[in-house]
Amino acid sequence: MNTVKVALGDRSYDILIEPGLLRQSGPILAPYARAGRLILVADENSANHCVPLLSAALAAEGVRCDLITLPAGETTKSWAHLADLCDQLLALEVERKDHVVAVGGGVIGDLVGFAAAIIKRGCQFIQVPTTLLSQVDSSVGGKTAINTGAGKNLIGSFHQPALVLIDPETLATLPPRELRAGYAEVVKYGLIDDPTFFEWCEAHGAALLGGDLAVRTQAIVSSVTSKARIVAADERETLDIRALLNLGHTFGHALEAERGFSSAMLHGEAVAAGMALAFRFSAERGLCPTGDADRVCAHLNAMDMPAGLQGFNTPGAHLVAHMLHDKKRSGGTLPFILARGIGRSFVDKSVSLDDVAAFLDRQPR
Repeated sequence: MNTVKVALGDRSYDILIEPGLLRQSGPILAPYARAGRLILVADENSANHCVPLLSAALAAEGVRCDLITLPAGETTKSWAHLADLCDQLLALEVERKDHVVAVGGGVIGDLVGFAAAIIKRGCQFIQVPTTLLSQVDSSVGGKTAINTGAGKNLIGSFHQPALVLIDPETLATLPPRELRAGYAEVVKYGLIDDPTFFEWCEAHGAALLGGDLAVRTQAIVSSVTSKARIVAADERETLDIRALLNLGHTFGHALEAERGFSSAMLHGEAVAAGMALAFRFSAERGLCPTGDADRVCAHLNAMDMPAGLQGFNTPGAHLVAHMLHDKKRSGGTLPFILARGIGRSFVDKSVSLDDVAAFLDRQPR
């Protein structure tokens, strides 16, 4: 079994990665069950495909499961669903020493993590991510949040899980579009600070999306190893280290907001488009070789992922207006993650939003 540790002192935890892990999870999860019970929270998809495997594995260890099922989709990250989840957890008499198990994609992980952070002033939770995006990114690092009408992830908390269990076999039932969306976050790790991993993505991305289990496992291990290292160095994003994980997100969140945080544009699709825009913007400012920006866009296009503003007729100033609600804004300044080349991303706090709007207006649609 592959084990990656997130080193945070007395709040350190392990990420376990292994095909077939859900079927083997009983002995791993049983020690976290208080009075022989665990509460599982899953979206409708994971409740059908993954919860039965977990429940059977836990039953073999004498652990019973209470299940809370929530709708799938980004709109579940809302005040209404947060309140409903907290009410259901309280009805099940959750206690501060309980471990609530989040089974699903990034939406469920973010929502359950936030509920765990605030209910009874904080209980424990375990991440069992079942999508590629959540396995390589959102399940690790303790960022939890819901969306509001003002923007994405504006209400939330840092609350680290006690354990992360990743079974790459859960990706077998994932729709191709969801896989591609998750793959954007895989590519991101190469673009941040690991050009060799980006080369690996160019060579193996098609196999990953095509179903090669060994390649998927390798991509997950490499991605979470990178994220664990960054989180350990800058847990609360105060040193401009963890901020690099936001590559593509400032542009991407604006696109998501323009689409109403709906299935019209998945988060990973927005990140892919955002990364392409970040590299194009960097190249236009003379920071990054144009060839590197072209290479990034070519790979995204080859993987059938968005690489710009195709499909958007929105004026640049309107997209920039969405950025004004970005949670990273400080003192009227919005930091952008730009690049000096592939694997050479950096934080730029001197970007003019007027320049961004003009740049967006010049992009092909």
